[in-house]
Amino acid sequence: MSEPNLNSYQEVINYLYDRLPVFQRTGAAAYKTGLGNITALCRELDNPQDKIKTIHIAGTNGKGSVSHYLASILQCAGYKRVGLHTSPHLKDFRERIKIDGMPISEQDVGDFVNKYKVLIGSMDCSFFEVSTAMAFYHFAEKKCEIAIIETGLGGRLDSTNIINPLLSVITNISFDHVTFLGDTLPLIAGEKAGIIKPRTPVVIGESNQETEKVFLNKAIECDSVITIADKIYKAENVRNCEKGRKPVLCMDIFKNNILYLKDIESELIGMYQLKNIPTVLASVDVLNNIGITGNPELKRISESATRDGLQRVVTQTGLLGRWQVLCNSPLTVADTGHNEAGIREVVNQINRTKFEQLHFVFGMVNDKDTGGVMAQLPKNAHYYFCKANIPRALEVNTLAERASAFGLNGECFGSVKQALNAALKTANKNDLVFIGGSTFVVAEALEAF
Repeated sequence: MSEPNLNSYQEVINYLYDRLPVFQRTGAAAYKTGLGNITALCRELDNPQDKIKTIHIAGTNGKGSVSHYLASILQCAGYKRVGLHTSPHLKDFRERIKIDGMPISEQDVGDFVNKYKVLIGSMDCSFFEVSTAMAFYHFAEKKCEIAIIETGLGGRLDSTNIINPLLSVITNISFDHVTFLGDTLPLIAGEKAGIIKPRTPVVIGESNQETEKVFLNKAIECDSVITIADKIYKAENVRNCEKGRKPVLCMDIFKNNILYLKDIESELIGMYQLKNIPTVLASVDVLNNIGITGNPELKRISESATRDGLQRVVTQTGLLGRWQVLCNSPLTVADTGHNEAGIREVVNQINRTKFEQLHFVFGMVNDKDTGGVMAQLPKNAHYYFCKANIPRALEVNTLAERASAFGLNGECFGSVKQALNAALKTANKNDLVFIGGSTFVVAEALEAF
């Protein structure tokens, strides 16, 4: 049975959102367990995931930054057509699928959906299954030399987990999506460890006594060499600098307690990147040891490529929403940190920032641990409570009521844009306007800007 073609890009996007279950918007109702659907879908596409070399990245926080750092470094190392599949997107679906930092074209998205929409409909696919299959298909069609594939949720049952990567990377483990992944750190680690493949090296970003044994046991089971990044690399002498009137995060990198790289610069300026950069550097070491080309002597990732890739990560990949400065007067910053561990890092960054008064544009989704997040938020801020325009968003009055129990006070607004406009109107030039609590709040704020 044929269906009429979707003629515009907007029609294609409407089809994807209207016809397919979307976890980011609706939550648990859209979550599909098991790899049966994605396996069957990719089989019909002639298994494009088997035609590309990949690096697989999971973790509770930091996996987006690590994915973009690695893509940038590989571009600087001279690899052609470096694929990057991440989620969720902030402004445009096409952010999920990039090659050399450029989003997939509207035409390619439309061609894929029109060609396979009958198949997709017959298989009852989820939005993420389709976007993942589209990424594999696009990277294979464009003959990417290598692609970075970020998991969506978890690892073991994530739709991306049908690849056989050169390297698996797990950034860290903390509490998030406990309904699906488990309510203890070892249980969550077990789900993330599902991306470790037989005889495939794995890098673990952050050591943790509660989870380390889970990863070690899985690596032994898979006969995989395991590297714990933060036991090798440390960032010291960290300072905020400027390069060409742009802020950068500067640091010296020590390897096994010996100065290894001096005056490293990162275009991502959040202090939490100090946890991500060791993960990236350990991953580069492993890639050089195994050789992306199959020969470790060919196309090694040089020190200069590593430096340039870290320094130019935003320029080369277009990453959004990581301590992103939107305006300087008043200083206005957006960050997608949205779980307990992510918010802890955000608050640490706020505490390092100079300002007179903090204005906090704040919203959450309804399946997060609001108490764990709100317990960490600064009480001396003025809050602008809001609800992102998605079904999964927490009602603004409920949000404000829960926040009040933690001593967080402010006003309620009907939209993110209204809350942001009120904060910007109220703030003085030496104040800080921060936007966060939810990826979707940040996305709507970026649109408003």
